[in-house]
Amino acid sequence: MTSASSLCMRLHRPGETLAMERRPVPAPGPGQVLLKVSACGVCRTDLHLIDGELPEPRLPIVPGHEIVGTVIGCGEGTHYGLGTRLGVPWLGHTCGTCDFCASGQENLCDQAQFTGYQLDGGYAEHVVADARYCFQLPETIDDAHAAPLLCAGLIGYRSWRMAESAKRLGIYGFGAAAHLVAQVATHKGQEVYAFTRAGDVTAQRFAKQLGASWAGSSDDRLPVPLDAAIIFAPIGPLVPHALKAVRKGGSVICGGIHMSDIPSLPYSLLWGERVIRSVANLTRRDGMEFLALAGEIGIRPSIETIPLAGANEALEKLRAGALSGAAVLIP
Repeated sequence: MTSASSLCMRLHRPGETLAMERRPVPAPGPGQVLLKVSACGVCRTDLHLIDGELPEPRLPIVPGHEIVGTVIGCGEGTHYGLGTRLGVPWLGHTCGTCDFCASGQENLCDQAQFTGYQLDGGYAEHVVADARYCFQLPETIDDAHAAPLLCAGLIGYRSWRMAESAKRLGIYGFGAAAHLVAQVATHKGQEVYAFTRAGDVTAQRFAKQLGASWAGSSDDRLPVPLDAAIIFAPIGPLVPHALKAVRKGGSVICGGIHMSDIPSLPYSLLWGERVIRSVANLTRRDGMEFLALAGEIGIRPSIETIPLAGANEALEKLRAGALSGAAVLIP
């Protein structure tokens, strides 16, 4: 049985800190599950939401879209049994009928709704979610370590799929997504070249511990040209840096939902059939593929657990680049 009320951290206006509040335990509607949250990862997208960089959020909103929880209630038509452990990702709902949905590109659906953005998320003791968009999780990964897989892992995986043929892969911004992608890439036999903030020796050492062949800053001279590069840091000026680093025919993949403006660049950087492309959201197929792979190869996120009440502290640590890996809130 659930209690009559539930603790959450809620955003009322962009630019403000999250407010700790009590609310009634949400009730699951048709096709929904009610989860008792056991862990929720802290994602850079949460910062973009709080800073007002994402348009038209539903306010007030409970952020958080890397949710692990246990089913304690079901709406009509839900097939999951009580006690089932599920993960709730960023993609929370799509229309299911548009051209994008029909062609396997549900991540681009114009009617999509996203967890912690238009739908209340997991910075809370309880959350309701559309059962069709939840994932069962590898039994070998505990709740706290599973949480970052649900966005940092999934978006990282979708980004990596666009570069999986690269022999030499550059990763710009070595944080939550990058340290998971690096484990996939090295497992697949790719050479990883990790780019961090200038002077961030800790992150460079961390990258090498995860198997990176080289680690340095974007201003450092690379020993070899890259076949592809993924940019996770939300910094537009990194795009021309990455174009300089990739060979002719190479790809630069922008893996974030938000990025500062890309500066004007000479056509010569793009010439030679180089490609710039973005990654938007995820599909349920991405989730099933990546979570199966994570369980198979034993991906191990580096995490720092923080009580739910410390959500604002966790967000500031992320903003300051003071995390190696991912912060995970524990209700």
